[in-house]
Amino acid sequence: MKREGKIKVHSENMFPIIKKWLYSNKDIFIREIISNSCDAIKKLEKLIDIGEAQIGNYLPGIDVFIDKEKQTISVSDNGLGMTEDEVEKYISQIAFSGAEEFLNKYKDKLDSGAETIGHFGLGFYSAYMVSNLVEIDTLSYKPGAKPIHWESDGSSTYTISEGSKDSVGTTITLHINSNEEEFLNKEHLYDIIKKYCYFMPYEIYIESDDDIKKELSNEQTTEQPKPINNTHPLWLKLPKDCTNEEYENFYRETFMDPLPPLFWIHLNVDYPFNLKGILYFPKQKNTLDINKGQVKLFCNQVYIADNIQEVIPEFLMLLKGTIDCSDLPLNVSRSSLQNDGDVRKISNHITKKVADKLISIFNNDRAQFESYWDDISPFIEYGCMNNEKFYDKVKNIILHKTINNEYLTLNEFIEKNGKEIFYVTDIDSQSQYIKLFKENNLDALILSSIIDNHFIDFLEYNIKDIRLKRIDSDISNSLKGNNELSNSKDILDRFKSFVNVENLLVEIQPLKTSQLPAMILLSEEEIRLKEAKLLYGDIFPEIEQPITTKIVLNSESDIIRAIPNLPDDKCKILCNNIYNMAMISHKPLSSDELTEFINQNTELLKVFVHQ
Repeated sequence: MKREGKIKVHSENMFPIIKKWLYSNKDIFIREIISNSCDAIKKLEKLIDIGEAQIGNYLPGIDVFIDKEKQTISVSDNGLGMTEDEVEKYISQIAFSGAEEFLNKYKDKLDSGAETIGHFGLGFYSAYMVSNLVEIDTLSYKPGAKPIHWESDGSSTYTISEGSKDSVGTTITLHINSNEEEFLNKEHLYDIIKKYCYFMPYEIYIESDDDIKKELSNEQTTEQPKPINNTHPLWLKLPKDCTNEEYENFYRETFMDPLPPLFWIHLNVDYPFNLKGILYFPKQKNTLDINKGQVKLFCNQVYIADNIQEVIPEFLMLLKGTIDCSDLPLNVSRSSLQNDGDVRKISNHITKKVADKLISIFNNDRAQFESYWDDISPFIEYGCMNNEKFYDKVKNIILHKTINNEYLTLNEFIEKNGKEIFYVTDIDSQSQYIKLFKENNLDALILSSIIDNHFIDFLEYNIKDIRLKRIDSDISNSLKGNNELSNSKDILDRFKSFVNVENLLVEIQPLKTSQLPAMILLSEEEIRLKEAKLLYGDIFPEIEQPITTKIVLNSESDIIRAIPNLPDDKCKILCNNIYNMAMISHKPLSSDELTEFINQNTELLKVFVHQ
């Protein structure tokens, strides 16, 4: 007998809120419906295990069928089904969670680790975001149960009657709104199911009425259907049971990255919370791209979202991976997290595991760690600056590549070179300085990535007794000679009189080479201010003054020594040429500067020819 009832909510305004605003993305309806199907199957499996249900040769599965002619999507499972009373309880009373009641009822017979997917009993109603009518056909596993048919058009009323279903389980049929017909496209719905349900624990199949028509007309050969999903994701296995090939295949399958990962961390925690997952270190190419990483968050194999910052610290989002945690305090729509102290514990544990893995590689295979460094250094530096606990754990394994092609920790570098630390930001433009260092058996750090600009200041702040200098900002004491010229003032005065460049400081010093007439030095403080201006733009509008340039004349050079003895016309050409040669070895000349440099060299050639 067919009868009517009223959906029980605490407020007349609650139902439209659930239908329209509970979920931020309409796609989620298919996740919620299929999740409920998985939940029903999992419950029946547990009942079979404890002898509460007798079903022989049980093969669980979920079928999604698209009927374009009827404009419906149906999701069928062979889970435990529902009686009429259960339909009234779990469907007609919004926000009643069957999962919690199920666990409480059988808590003495179930394992302590028993889990179900459902939390709040609201997922079913997400169907009304895309449907104008939803039908339920269900048959309970209980002996003597009758099939039940339930339907509602999304108002606050429903009808319930005896149904016609002849197999245990539940079928949800959604009558799709005319403006939501995109969901009737098999390829589109397939992609959505793959996004949200790819790692759900039971096989999911999809078919449409078009497929059946083609089979009947022999347009295609009937093939054994294949499930959409991978029901046994690699993170569920113990790390000791996984091979490198499996890790790499899982990475390619999940992230569609043709390049293999550098290495990975397999998380497998049972206490104080349940956490499993695999984090991969992709090739970063020594750049910082915060959008490059993708850490997918799951709850009992149900996809929640990517890169949720409450669980995944920001710096770990440079990685790629999957994390499955059944203890996540999800909000009512299962799309984000409630503010909870356990979330911070989970986040801290993940950070600790990453740090432990890096330290283990460094300690056990230093050569391997060094081979990774160019790719992982931006990640580690970014992590140190954003997470104090991470920095405290990894600070002694931070490497720096040097101009002598070594990878050294800061302590190792200081032991070899002292506390006067020079660094390089551009190997090409600073090649003259690098050459001078190498000729004198000196070393310098290569800090050439974007993030290094910040990391230099970070190191100086945290290590109080060091100060880093860019290689073109000062002359190492080890490069300076001892011979002083008696006529140094004459050289300086003549040079200054012939080289008219604004904001140019001129010094003369003896260097441990006679091949270099002069070199350009810049102010370290002004270099950093300029870099800050480039990075932050209008945040530092007051940084407008040009960087002060210093040219150091090498008193060991015969060319410099000749300056006092040359006639004015030749000395002017020589001095300007010395300046431009120093500048061109420091940075590219502008078009006007280059033209002037060519003219000066032409005049020098004339002098040489007419001697």
